[in-house]
Amino acid sequence: MAPSSSSLIVFAFIALACALCVQSTSGNIACEDLKEDSCAYAVSSSGKRCVLEKHVRRSGEEKCTCRASDIEAEKLKDWIETDKCIEACGVDRHALGISSDSLLEPQFTHKLCSSACYRSCPNIVDLYFNLAAGEGVYLPKLCEAQRAHGRREMAEIKSSGMVAPGPESDGGKPVSFYSVAPAPPPY
Repeated sequence: MAPSSSSLIVFAFIALACALCVQSTSGNIACEDLKEDSCAYAVSSSGKRCVLEKHVRRSGEEKCTCRASDIEAEKLKDWIETDKCIEACGVDRHALGISSDSLLEPQFTHKLCSSACYRSCPNIVDLYFNLAAGEGVYLPKLCEAQRAHGRREMAEIKSSGMVAPGPESDGGKPVSFYSVAPAPPPY
């Protein structure tokens, strides 16, 4: 029995819908094409992390744009973070920039180290693993300490005594710093 024309139309429609779904989920994410509500915690097809930035126009109007940062995600490409992970990890979908400051907040670290985030959200964990490493902190150890000691570990990170080395003087001469007048405002 030959298929009817209506069943061929239905089949063609389903095939087209499937092709569009596969195309839209399989990639080529460009940070610059993302909207404000999907930019933060996204990873482009080149593996660069997307970052939300705020620009203030001369009129005073604020506009947020998404761009690719210089930070590469390990083993991740074409990724827009799920709402489930955003909530589980306690991050903000509208966060500007990329910063390790939130690692000092006990409420954030508690959510980041929770099993709902740590075991299920590799993108966010990878990002904060690298941010913590940049601060000289090993995230698994921080999470272990957070579960055991809570606030005390955060205080130790804040007052670790680690100080970035200052500029070295040349031949025993003291290093001098000078101030510069601020730039005039734009017209």
